[in-house]
Amino acid sequence: MIKNCSAAVSLPGGLVLRQARPADLDQIGALLSARGEPDDAVDHRLVVTDPDAGLSACAVVVDGDRVVSTATLLDEEVHIGGIRLPAGQVELVATESEYEGRGLVRALMNWAHERSAASGHLVQAMIGIPYFYRLFGYEYAIDVPQVLKVNSLPPAGGRSTLRAARPSDIGAMAALQAAAQSGFDVTMPHSAACWRWLLDHESSNLLVLDHDGTVIATARTTPPGGETLLAEAEAAARDEAAARDLLSGSAALAPGDPIRIAHRAGTVTGNAWQEFLDHEPRRTAERYYLRIPDVAALLDALRPLFWQRLTAAGIDRTADEELFQALFPPLTADVLSYYLPYQ
Repeated sequence: MIKNCSAAVSLPGGLVLRQARPADLDQIGALLSARGEPDDAVDHRLVVTDPDAGLSACAVVVDGDRVVSTATLLDEEVHIGGIRLPAGQVELVATESEYEGRGLVRALMNWAHERSAASGHLVQAMIGIPYFYRLFGYEYAIDVPQVLKVNSLPPAGGRSTLRAARPSDIGAMAALQAAAQSGFDVTMPHSAACWRWLLDHESSNLLVLDHDGTVIATARTTPPGGETLLAEAEAAARDEAAARDLLSGSAALAPGDPIRIAHRAGTVTGNAWQEFLDHEPRRTAERYYLRIPDVAALLDALRPLFWQRLTAAGIDRTADEELFQALFPPLTADVLSYYLPYQ
């Protein structure tokens, strides 16, 4: 285990794991772009230059002066039953191909988990390579909304205007998302830093529906061309009329292109769009990863929730099966993450 997450650690073969430095940024960006997506370099710059994250959020493995592997840990928050649980999210993981198979990702995950623990995180959540991160204690736990085809569109609305979001819209967008997530048992909202990154990233396509100067709906879309994806896990609306205007307005961004949305069942947008969707059976069990590093610490943090559930159930505490069902009922969940899980 890496006991001091800020200290340099010697690895086999003369490699060193340490915190990223300003001089590393160009190499990190090149590595992320080469091994992932071109925009990953932009994402990384947004994180390490943000006051809520900074360079301490990123670690690298170096061979001399050469950056050969990297990972970044983001601060998040998971909400359950009114309790806020500090959480971490590992992102932007990449290794030079010639250095694969040498345990560098495992070393970086150890660093991330040590840093996460030092930050007081009680859980980690992430999107990642299918099954790979189970090697590091993660399990599939929260369903990703199913992506469905739009068969027809509602008629265009009245005076509402769909436009790019601005920094001044963050409060309204956050309020709409909070309302959308209020019907779920477990949620992960966007952090303040994440809202800034989404707005600063020119290809994030964060949109709002403006009605006489008031933001009444919001969504993220993939760039037009080929297939437009209205990311309904990122869509929220004041009412069903606004939701329908949001759908028709988003479709107008790429006329003639097929439209698919990630269906967030039970929300205002989910209810408003039911009649326009092809409800295909779910073919794959796509889920977010979760990791609980210290079960006892998590249970202790959730003690008020357990007491509330126990008293509400009004059952004999010796009835084991009923007690377990009262304390650990099935839960619904909704996650907002920087990366869309269905791109």
